[in-house]
Amino acid sequence: MTPFAPRCRALARCVRSSCGRSLLAALLLISLQDAAAAQSPAESDAALHAAVRSEQARPRPPRFSRAQFLATPVMAGAWLSPDGRGVAYLQEQGGRRSLWRLDARGGKPQRMLAQTQASDVVWSHDGQWIFLQDAAGIHAVAMDQRPGSGLILGESGKQVRRLAGADRSRAEAALILESPPSVSRQTPYWRILRIDVTRAQQLLWQDTRPIVDFAVDAHGRLAWLLRAEGDQHVLYRLSGTRLLQQLRCVRVERCLLLASSADGQAVYLNTDSASGFGRLARLQASGQLDTLHQDPRGEADLQQVSLDPLTGEPLFANYRSTIAASHPLDAGTRAQWPRIRRQLAQPDLRIEVGRGADARWLIHARQADAKGERLYLYNPGNGQLHEILGELGFEHERRAVTPLPSDQLARKLPVSWRGSDGMLLHGFVLLPPGVDARRAPLVANIHGGPFNLFRPEFGAQSQLLANRGYVVFEPNFRGSTGLGRDYLLAAGGDFGNGRVQQDIVEGVRHLLAQGVGDAGKVGIVGASFGGYSALQGVTFQPALFKVGVAAVPPADFGWVLRWYARGPDQMSRGVPMASTMRLLALDPADGALAARLRVQSPIANAAALRRPVLLLAGGDDERVPIRSVVHYAAQLKAQGKQVSLFVDAEGRHQLVNPLTREAYLYLLEAMFQRHLGGPAPAPPSRALREVLARNLLLDGDHLRVQ
Repeated sequence: MTPFAPRCRALARCVRSSCGRSLLAALLLISLQDAAAAQSPAESDAALHAAVRSEQARPRPPRFSRAQFLATPVMAGAWLSPDGRGVAYLQEQGGRRSLWRLDARGGKPQRMLAQTQASDVVWSHDGQWIFLQDAAGIHAVAMDQRPGSGLILGESGKQVRRLAGADRSRAEAALILESPPSVSRQTPYWRILRIDVTRAQQLLWQDTRPIVDFAVDAHGRLAWLLRAEGDQHVLYRLSGTRLLQQLRCVRVERCLLLASSADGQAVYLNTDSASGFGRLARLQASGQLDTLHQDPRGEADLQQVSLDPLTGEPLFANYRSTIAASHPLDAGTRAQWPRIRRQLAQPDLRIEVGRGADARWLIHARQADAKGERLYLYNPGNGQLHEILGELGFEHERRAVTPLPSDQLARKLPVSWRGSDGMLLHGFVLLPPGVDARRAPLVANIHGGPFNLFRPEFGAQSQLLANRGYVVFEPNFRGSTGLGRDYLLAAGGDFGNGRVQQDIVEGVRHLLAQGVGDAGKVGIVGASFGGYSALQGVTFQPALFKVGVAAVPPADFGWVLRWYARGPDQMSRGVPMASTMRLLALDPADGALAARLRVQSPIANAAALRRPVLLLAGGDDERVPIRSVVHYAAQLKAQGKQVSLFVDAEGRHQLVNPLTREAYLYLLEAMFQRHLGGPAPAPPSRALREVLARNLLLDGDHLRVQ
């Protein structure tokens, strides 16, 4: 639901040995050998027609409960130790999160911490300690019951500290990035610290400019530094205490550090600098930037790279924008890859590689028709693979919930279509099993951001709608991320009733022309920017969209943009939000843009609304002020429009209260049942009825609530 989703997740990396020219040559060869063409729209349509026949022939699944779609995995994350002998995982059960360790070679899990608020785990280089961060600070937890566990660096109140990763040059040390708070009267400064489990600290660098990321070499020396300078990211190599500029990333180019070479003379990057797509690259001290791997289909940005835990060398490249694909990058991983693929058919695999005697690999497997991820331990010595921790299951409102059976959920199919200006656009469609797609109601589900995207992975809302018999369309309109910089910038700031909305409309019409969906039963739903788009749809395209559901929606995108840009949030670390928006053709200070967005806004065209709408809002929304949603709803009500309004008084932009989330799905079902002819929702529980009675501030005949 976030209106502006960060594109970057910078990680500090350090290595112990050089990659060498042989690895570079091998990776360059792999990049050339992995050539594969992306589907044309005609090929996409042919695949869609085949899928329509296949999905209609499947058995019609039972209706699963809302709780099953809302449930969250008990296993909240898992991480392999560098030596491949242990798996640390966070378990959230009964409202309490705990830290556990599983011996990768066998045995029962051990609880290491009974309670923690941490959401991430960092193994020490020797695999004997785990570093965690919570509101109190940075903690170290011994894995072998030795003394010394506890808080090693508390929050100062003056600086914001981030656990940036383990120091691979030290057995038991972590790297910390300190930043000033968003509001402070003191002169701002940034620091990079090393701290070990004895609480000994070492200052590696201090700067008056924002430090975005860094990497140290095999000897623990700071080798590479990425700073924010104005609206750009600038990458420096360190020679002693001198900063030598190596690369300047402009106009929202990405420059994400992955790892330094052992001698600090090269660095691995996830970057789209000098390229249209994010790819794996190696930057030399000479300034030469070599592409090591990019999407063979030529349509997706690099999403993730798995690194050798000892050397930092890249081992796997993952792409997850149109189709999920993993690519082994060196001789060792390429040799193991066929053995893994014979046992795991899922294309979306993230692999952590352990190094050392009897080391295991940890495989994270995801698929679009399965909630959460499944974990497997792989033995590269004998090729054996087995699942772990699958018994932990799912919970909703602190109660165990039966998992959704993946073989009865909708498959998520990539689709492509041409915009009326000729641009190739991408998205996904979910076809309800056992249903004639030609006669099924169709719902366009619009992502937030707008700088975000739908990926080929599980989505609870889309799967619930498909389970209820709706075709669900997830368009990645121009301006979406993950599909190259040209795709991102193609929106040109036209986020009113213009080019971006036209992409969505044309995508829906393309599906209808392919015999997917009933043209008389089309709805639109979204959250944040997606909610804004839903309001645009029912306001300006009422002949197509018969009903709209909008969660935390800006009724005037330009007004919310100006309000939000004044806040502390950043889309690109170290760069003010207003600067990033200007680079994306959404300058908050542009009066002409503001006027155009206002004229094309749902609130300025409230009188034109002829379709029923359901609005959901958070009373403490930090991004879309509640007063703007209430004002829009009041204006619609005063004009006699069909409007319903649900407000979670304590909700923020992310509506996380379990009952609020269930109320959202219940109202979604009720609204679409009333106006698109879908099935009636299961009756609400007593607790849900109380929430609806308290928070549904506006309703009417257009919304039937039991």
